[in-house]
Amino acid sequence: MSLLQIISTISVAIGVVCMLIMIIDIISGNQQHMMIMNFVWPVTGLYAGPLALWAYYTIGRKSTHKTMMQAKKQHLPRPSKQKPFWQSVAIGTLHCGSGCTLGDILAETFLLAIPFVFLGSKLYGTWMIDFIFAFILGIVFQYYAIKPMKDLPPKKAFLAALKADTLSLTSWQIGMYGGMAIATFLVFKHRLEASNMVFWFVMQLAMMLGFITAYPVNWWLLKKGIKEVM
Repeated sequence: MSLLQIISTISVAIGVVCMLIMIIDIISGNQQHMMIMNFVWPVTGLYAGPLALWAYYTIGRKSTHKTMMQAKKQHLPRPSKQKPFWQSVAIGTLHCGSGCTLGDILAETFLLAIPFVFLGSKLYGTWMIDFIFAFILGIVFQYYAIKPMKDLPPKKAFLAALKADTLSLTSWQIGMYGGMAIATFLVFKHRLEASNMVFWFVMQLAMMLGFITAYPVNWWLLKKGIKEVM
């Protein structure tokens, strides 16, 4: 096994461990006040690893149902409302990215069994299916954030999710695709297969690049009130 394979395997394993730590903590009685965040944090752990774990215990724990109830009983402001704006932007970005991440994982797994070719290229076909899966899952995640916050009927909640997250999802995918393109065309000079652990290591790095490109877009969306502060 090459050094890169070893590094890739360790990095992916660390991501899985961080995800499991958060799942165990959530199940142990620290459920997020917003249901969808119970999925967002563990999914984030898959690619961001220790950084996600730090963010979860630093920011995510401020928004547990338990913490909210304690603040309410003591007539204190909701802890989640006391977060600095940059943290609210980070949560909104991670929320968007978790749907993209889950969609990409499902798409790549699906394409292992059923390859898809677009414009004569298996790579472009893969990226197209990735985007479709990521977009759908991203909107689903946003739907389950907006619906309870605004108490909207399903159709209005879906349209609101499209309005709030389409630009955010696209900016995330631009960063993610940019990272994968650099790896494919400049670093390795060939298509990485999803059956190879190096692919998933590169995907972890690409997802973090997606966070970087989506963060300023989410900042703007929240400032303009197009997207809700979570």
